[in-house]
Amino acid sequence: MVTRLRRPAALLGVALLAAPACTATEAGRERPGATPSPRASSGPPFGPLVAGMPAYPTAGDVYAAARANMLAEPVRADRPLVYVPNTKSNDVSVIDPTTYQVVDTFPGGPEPQHVVPSYDLRTLYVASSKIPDGGLVPIDPRTGEPGAFRKLEDVYNLYFTPDGKQAIVVAEAYQRLDFYDLGDWRRVRSVRFPSCAGINHMDYSADGRIMLFSCEFANRMLVLDTVTLDKLREFTLTETPDGMPQDTRLTPDGRHFLVADMRGHGVYVFDATATRQEGFIPTGRGAHGIYFSRDSRLAYVTNRDAGSVTVLDLATLKPATTWKLPGGGSPDMGGLSADGSTLWLSGRYHNEVYVIRTSDGRLLRRIPVGAGPHGLTIWPQPGRYSLGHTGNIR
Repeated sequence: MVTRLRRPAALLGVALLAAPACTATEAGRERPGATPSPRASSGPPFGPLVAGMPAYPTAGDVYAAARANMLAEPVRADRPLVYVPNTKSNDVSVIDPTTYQVVDTFPGGPEPQHVVPSYDLRTLYVASSKIPDGGLVPIDPRTGEPGAFRKLEDVYNLYFTPDGKQAIVVAEAYQRLDFYDLGDWRRVRSVRFPSCAGINHMDYSADGRIMLFSCEFANRMLVLDTVTLDKLREFTLTETPDGMPQDTRLTPDGRHFLVADMRGHGVYVFDATATRQEGFIPTGRGAHGIYFSRDSRLAYVTNRDAGSVTVLDLATLKPATTWKLPGGGSPDMGGLSADGSTLWLSGRYHNEVYVIRTSDGRLLRRIPVGAGPHGLTIWPQPGRYSLGHTGNIR
């Protein structure tokens, strides 16, 4: 398949809105919305950071502290393991990454979706979303042992504020973001976005001032002010009228957001502040997850329905190659090993995990796990702090 970067003419079909986004409640009270002016998209992406967000060690690379084997002191003694949440069997398969063997299985709550590193990297959370019985299962990464289940409403995905003070539960079924105090897991704020059916994956701008969310069932992207949670803009995606935007990631240079679309079969490109859609990169059927190489030069895009991984050159935003899984598969979500030599991905429809060598795309192993594996996490990971999902670590 010939792949190319498509640039939309005059942003046809893209709506930029500057209207209040939501019905917001704070401590049970209605909070009126505001209408901030859109932020300028010109200039370097590394401006002043949102209050409490750690400064970058190297200007020009968001993930400079998450290069190969740059493990923070607190995680160096953590047990090397891969945690695989299985949505249909309601458990977590634990894999030894050196032997490729499943060494443990434990309950993951009802419909476990993702395993998420905490902001301080000292706890892993299994996020389960089944209504009304979802919640979190904490894992001690030192030992790999799970803790007691904590019931919370519809934990489809889990993120953290840039200052590390609050957890953000993405309550997909309710089109809502719920904010919890990390000290006692008390819900302190809840904001609903009626236009964003299937609110799902997100990432922050380099300065932490905006959040870009995918609306999986609305073919839209939502741009929020990180502090006020006001809606700054909303985009209707252009590649197909029934698109399903998924993983959303800021590129290492901080100048673009990439958004995988399962029905558009490729990746949208937005500018540094999500002010405009800049193009679209076809990758393969069912484009779903996005992961960056440890040297920040490549992006790995999983094409779940095509059974392949497309490798993007981030300097040109063009495909460099595509790795096809021999014998087929359904590569979904995962992450890279600490040294960046292997890419670990769940096989969503095949009840297995794939281990791919990043030097040449060779499939090293298929590992049988539970039913419906989803957002796996390989641990430990380089970096200073986690913003959530299966390893968005800066």
